[in-house]
Amino acid sequence: MERIKGLIDAPFTPFYENGEINLEPIEAYAKMLVKNGLQGVFINGSSGEGYMLTEEERMQLAERWVSVAPEGFKVIVHVGSCCVKASRMLAEHAQKIGAWGIGAMAPPFPKIGRIEELVKYIEEIASGAPELPFYYYHIPAFNGAFLPMVKLLEAVDGRIPNFAGIKYTFESMYEYNQCRLYKNGKFDMLHGQDETILPCLAMGGAQGGIGGTTNYNGKELVGIIDAWKAGDLETARERQNFSQEVINVICHFRGNIVGGKRIMKLIGLDLGKNRTPFQNMTDAEEAQMKAELEAIHFFERCNKL
Repeated sequence: MERIKGLIDAPFTPFYENGEINLEPIEAYAKMLVKNGLQGVFINGSSGEGYMLTEEERMQLAERWVSVAPEGFKVIVHVGSCCVKASRMLAEHAQKIGAWGIGAMAPPFPKIGRIEELVKYIEEIASGAPELPFYYYHIPAFNGAFLPMVKLLEAVDGRIPNFAGIKYTFESMYEYNQCRLYKNGKFDMLHGQDETILPCLAMGGAQGGIGGTTNYNGKELVGIIDAWKAGDLETARERQNFSQEVINVICHFRGNIVGGKRIMKLIGLDLGKNRTPFQNMTDAEEAQMKAELEAIHFFERCNKL
């Protein structure tokens, strides 16, 4: 299977003021991401409020992203659900419309506590789109699936033909690297934490990643990789440290899904509010966040439309 090189964005879902999905901004959204160095999108995941969308909405979003994607721009569809039959249906749909790949996190309910439970869940979903690479989205802070990922690779190896790798969104760089080294790099290990791109590059093998702050800070995050490849460690360090400063700001405003989505409005692409039960930012919070971003000169370095 083709390996992902560079950074894939996890986009927000645009909503109208009445809470319905808004497909209109997606074409401009895709063009902006390409302009700032992103290689594709992983839609309907955590940044996209995927679990708050209906299945019909998820399919509409997938169709729109695929239809506007420039040549070579990868559209990976998150199809995870608490209902595995729904997940398989979404996987079948993704393959039918020409998505590049699919992925799924473990469901938040029922909580998966054993490797074999997770493998069966993945197996049933992945079989719905046998022609597409499947990525397991490891984000245990969201679903409590604190399972050893090397054991997962051992269990799926030779059992799920289209299992491509893992989107690894967890703090253990040791485990990430052990997964990367499994059978001389058999599986595609996508780094999933924007705050630690540089150390994973330094371990010698991170090639691709999927990020959330890439929506508005992608140019700097791509710049970390470019500087590393050029042997310019000081620039890579500076860009990584700046990216952590941006994350420090959004952590004051309920994180990337809430604060980050409002940043999109500040850089010129208004994607609307978050769905219930997320607590949307107030105008006063927006003004405070803007001031904190201005203090670190964010708007001079952020993604440009």
